[in-house]
Parts: sequence; structure tokens; C-alpha cells
Amino acid sequence: MTEARTVDFWFDPVCPYTWITSRWMVEVTKVRPVTVRWRVMSLSVLNEHRDDNPEGEWGDYMWAPVRVCAAVEQRFGHQALGDLFTALGTRFHLQGDWDLAAALADAGLPREIAEVAWSSTYDEAIRSSHARAVALAGTEVGTPVLAVAGTDGEQVGFFGPVVSPAPTGETAGRLWDGFLLLAGVPGFYEVKRTRTEEPRFEMAD
Repeated sequence: MTEARTVDFWFDPVCPYTWITSRWMVEVTKVRPVTVRWRVMSLSVLNEHRDDNPEGEWGDYMWAPVRVCAAVEQRFGHQALGDLFTALGTRFHLQGDWDLAAALADAGLPREIAEVAWSSTYDEAIRSSHARAVALAGTEVGTPVLAVAGTDGEQVGFFGPVVSPAPTGETAGRLWDGFLLLAGVPGFYEVKRTRTEEPRFEMAD
């Protein structure tokens, strides 16, 4: 019988590839005994010391969704954060709708939490959670970061996987099995190839 696992999944909700990977992770929970702990990280924090600005004019706005996510995680826990991520990703990436209050309502959460979007109240919590992801996966990473227990019982974290479109069913399960195999190899660091197409939000068969 496959061992039950917990995976910590750090995300910034504005990243389309992170959204696609999260849908794969949701599929994995249907075919493998896996529990996801959703956690917050921030592309704004990741890029704040760069000389260039990869976020362009979106830089200031990109703090808003992650602040709302941090507030939900602090007040309601990881599962509620996952529900909000689903609502945000559906609106952001599938509908082109950036209404934070509406996404909160979709997730069954109080709409007024959207008011923290322009406040620094949860910035320290964001930075702390982000720092944990970077501590596990390293500084040369982006979002998402996934972490599982390694062979010694200590958490090991990786940037990715980046996959598009999200696999479903047993294909999703096999990708998870492969991820665990890589995570179980001491000293394994990276597999990468250049992306050749835009994000695909439909689910793969």
C-alpha cells in the first residue's frame, strides 16, 4: 500500500504555471493518499532586490492577492487557503477577473478580508512563509515550491514541477510518484528544459 504523504505547497496566486501545478496536485489527492498544506509565498518578495523589474506595472498590485491569502491562512487555516486559491485561480486565470472580494465569497469566506489587500498587516507573515520555502528549495527558485519528507525524515523542497496542461487521473499519480522518487535521492537538485508554449489551463487526459 502506498504510504500516506503530506506535501507543503507554496504559491503566489498570480502565477499561471503555479495555478496549473496546483490543479495537478489536486488531481494527485484523488489517486494517491496525499494531503496538501497550502502555504503562501510572494513573487514580489522574490524579486524585490533585482535590478530589473520582471513584474513591470503589476508590481504594486501583486502584493494584494497574496496579502489576502496570508490573512485567510492566519485566520482560517491551510484548507481555507486552498479553497481561496481555487477561487482566485479560477477567476484570475480562467475568467480574467481580479475581483478579490468576489473570490473570497466564492470560497465561502468573508468578503471584507479583501480590505487587507492594501495594508501591510500581513506582510511579515508573508515574508516568514516565503523564507521557509526559500530555506528548503534555495534562492534560485520561483513559485511553486513543493516540500515533502526526505529519506531521513527531514523536509526537502523543490521549485516545481512546472507542467502544462495539468495531468489528470493515473497520469497525475505517476508524475507524483516520480516526484517522490527524485525527492528521495540525496543530492538531487534539478531537472529542467525550456518551455516552448504558453500556459495551457485545460486539464490533460
